[in-house]
Amino acid sequence: MASRDSLRPNVLFILSDDQGPWAMGCAGNPEIRTPNLDRLAATGMRFENFFCVSPVCSPARASLMTGKIPSQHGVHDWIREGNYGEHTVEYLKGQRAYTDVLAAQGYVCGFSGKWHLGDSARPQKSFTHWFVHEKGGGPYYNAPMIRNGELVNEPGYVTDVITDDACQFIMNQAGAAEPFYLSVHYTAPHSPWIDNHPPEIVASYDDCPFESCPEEPAHPWTGPGIGIPQARENRRESLKGYFAAVTAMDLNIGRLLDTLEAQGLRENTLVFFTSDNGFNCGHHGIWGKGNGTFPLNMYDTSVKVPAIISQPGRVPQGGVNDDLLSGYDVMPTLLDFLGYGDQYDASHLPGHSFASLLNGHNLGDDQERKVIVFDEYGPVRMLRTKGWKYVHRYPYGPHELYDLKNDPDERHNLIDECRCASILATMRADLDSWFQQYVDPAVDGVRQPVTGKGQLRAIGPDRGDTPHFAGF
Repeated sequence: MASRDSLRPNVLFILSDDQGPWAMGCAGNPEIRTPNLDRLAATGMRFENFFCVSPVCSPARASLMTGKIPSQHGVHDWIREGNYGEHTVEYLKGQRAYTDVLAAQGYVCGFSGKWHLGDSARPQKSFTHWFVHEKGGGPYYNAPMIRNGELVNEPGYVTDVITDDACQFIMNQAGAAEPFYLSVHYTAPHSPWIDNHPPEIVASYDDCPFESCPEEPAHPWTGPGIGIPQARENRRESLKGYFAAVTAMDLNIGRLLDTLEAQGLRENTLVFFTSDNGFNCGHHGIWGKGNGTFPLNMYDTSVKVPAIISQPGRVPQGGVNDDLLSGYDVMPTLLDFLGYGDQYDASHLPGHSFASLLNGHNLGDDQERKVIVFDEYGPVRMLRTKGWKYVHRYPYGPHELYDLKNDPDERHNLIDECRCASILATMRADLDSWFQQYVDPAVDGVRQPVTGKGQLRAIGPDRGDTPHFAGF
């Protein structure tokens, strides 16, 4: 009956869309209501310094699935074309995902929600249950979804609809002999926010002061067609909608947990919650994520994501970890935790397993592993330690250097400070050598005209010479 072995657990992987690391009660936000995420954190571990691989949805999602950085898998921006219809594109064709490994080990793999990696009508990466959004987002009611290979418009609230399907999958698998892996990828709390969420939840935020979302002057790198300027123009209603989207999603996460408990599967299921990328609701004067500005940004509010992992009886409960971890660590960690760390070639992948943390131990003697993460978004690359952040923009800049110990909000760019020259030189060399080690030259983002307006087709050898990204 599914898996009743805590050492070979089922997996429920929950992914939100555009959720800032600040947007949870258990993360210290007293304004937003997330009782079920708080409940999950109380029965597991919360990670304070978890980073996406790229601060936009499709590259980050591709990295979660494959363990590769964008300059290895070739997805550098959100997928604008090739999702459905006559000219579909399978953006991860020929690339192995961790679900391929799990399926080969007998797991039944299901997917409910946002895929957004192309060719949405066809199940990929060993998923046998496939209920996905046609594109990557849009209105929350009458959403276009793929069911049994056919495009249907679901009249209900799409967060509820995704959960209905996921709960049914769990109940169906509860009586099966094989363990299951289930991805539940919400479109929440991605825009739109106004007139798109349950009115009673929106109204519950009528009196919220929204002090957790500062009202700042527009960032100088914002302008027409960049970010979400209409949200700034209608700030309060946008914030009510964003908070309501999170709370409605949280209610549905509670339904998932309740279903596991009702089926007697909670202690035998690893629940992993995170988001594809962070989000700014006015933070730094930005409404958006990495493409909320141009040049593209790497602020912590864009590149940090919420992360909680729980399996009662196995994963330590109620803990908060501050090691620097990344989305490229997800694949090796899951496979290691499940006992399949030797079932794939990790020699070309940048990530490292942090399964030791989930088993109640420290990361070990690799001190460097604790203090460095890397990010990229097209020609923008970042190296971040616990004390410093360096952002390099190819080919011409502008570049940034922040002293995070004394300037955690990244307000003072020290790139031209003579006193920081040695730190800058070291970080620049570290960034260059790390990316040189892992980049596939055929899909190197440094050479791609990524503007944050979307990717139009796959890139790589023998795929043509025309531009592959939308411009301004």
